[in-house]
Amino acid sequence: MSRLVIYCDFDGTITESDNIIAIMKKFAPPEWVTIKDQILSQEISIQEGVSLLFQLIPSTRKQEMIDFLLTQGVIREGFSDFVKWTKEQEIPFYVVSGGMDFFIDELLKPYGPFDGVYCNKAHFDEEYVQISWPHSCDENCDSKECGCCKPSIMRDIGSKNDFSIVIGDSVTDLRAAREADFVLARDYLKDVCEKENIPFSAFTTFHECRALIEQKWGVKP
Repeated sequence: MSRLVIYCDFDGTITESDNIIAIMKKFAPPEWVTIKDQILSQEISIQEGVSLLFQLIPSTRKQEMIDFLLTQGVIREGFSDFVKWTKEQEIPFYVVSGGMDFFIDELLKPYGPFDGVYCNKAHFDEEYVQISWPHSCDENCDSKECGCCKPSIMRDIGSKNDFSIVIGDSVTDLRAAREADFVLARDYLKDVCEKENIPFSAFTTFHECRALIEQKWGVKP
């Protein structure tokens, strides 16, 4: 029997809003908007675009950014209970994010530990913030510039017998959604799943995620 494995996005999924966008609105000069639009239109890769975004922000503002997100960041309703439930059900739960370690680690601290947290790394030893990509694309990825390559992570830590569920919301989750057996989607990702006939259910809260999984796969309450 296949085991359920969950791969969950962070920005805009675990959190109510996208933390990178929130950081840019607060700390970056106006040209960040053009770069953001180029990423969303896929004119430039996620890796290139996110690097360019953070290079707009002085490294000296690291603690300000952390404090801002700890104050402003809202965790989506039901997340804490959902994480506890996956542990009770022995369902592996991985956080896979195109976001940055310096804020993900802080915001997730009250809810862990997790089976794994995969994200990008921010460096503050130069004048402006620099990004590195420890989870880059494998030989099976046709992009090679995903940044944090979610389908490559899924191939690396999963097995052929897994039934993989991706939970996400945005363009950074799209390739993972195409690889998944089922998707719990909201916002942009929901629209694309519908358009591409990717098996999915829409959600707003993690209470709904749990209910959908229990309903579809008979996981005991």
